[in-house]
Amino acid sequence: MRKPAGVLFWKLLLLLIFLTGFSFLFSFAAEQPRITFKETVKSFSKVKEGTKLRHEFVFTNTGNAPLLIKRVTTSCGCTAALVSEEKILPGKEGRISVQFDTRGYFGQVTKQIYVESNDPVEPTKVLEIQAEIEVPPSPRLELDVYNYDAGLILSGEELPVKIRVSNKGELDLQVEFSHRQATFFAGEKKITGPLKIGPGRSQEIIIRLSTDNRTGMLREYVLLKSNDPLRSTVSVYISGYIVSMEQLKELFQKYRHLLEKKELPLL
Repeated sequence: MRKPAGVLFWKLLLLLIFLTGFSFLFSFAAEQPRITFKETVKSFSKVKEGTKLRHEFVFTNTGNAPLLIKRVTTSCGCTAALVSEEKILPGKEGRISVQFDTRGYFGQVTKQIYVESNDPVEPTKVLEIQAEIEVPPSPRLELDVYNYDAGLILSGEELPVKIRVSNKGELDLQVEFSHRQATFFAGEKKITGPLKIGPGRSQEIIIRLSTDNRTGMLREYVLLKSNDPLRSTVSVYISGYIVSMEQLKELFQKYRHLLEKKELPLL
């Protein structure tokens, strides 16, 4: 039995639409850029601290559509730039130039470079530079306290703050302390000049901060300057709240009923 011409027409039309759509999807899927690097990690051997490391990462567009480099960013201490065209045609190469300044770094260090493109499979490619940085023998300053909260302070009373300064290096550490309203002691001895701390040793320092004629918020920075080549200046932040004797009495009277109702625990 012969099928009506109208039925055959619609079947042929649907088949044509299907084949056309499939061909379009296949063509769309096939025409894609692909970013392929010759290497994604560059590892340097031992280098001296302060050396500027340079390297070029080479990549190829292995797809069959133009590759667009949108952005190149890096982690701290590293700079990178695209030294080729932003648009890379299929089969063509591009280059990313990277520079890493090792000044201030030591030991094993890894830096990342992020390359963003229109590659649909890997829109962000991560590159790495690795180096083992050697530092010549030197002093290394470390503190046990960088922030000190003194709480409530009575105006006119001297505020003592204890910190421990350590030398983690191989040479003698020379430290000077600076604050316009503070005096410094190593044990019972007042510090009047640079303090020397031997390799592997530490010293407890007492910072005595004056609060004469002061009330309200206390925010002070005590500076420590040293011959540590990586941390020549560090600071200790001291905070608190200074009240006068009258303010302290007012606070006591205001909350006296709470103190009388609740027995304070023994320390």
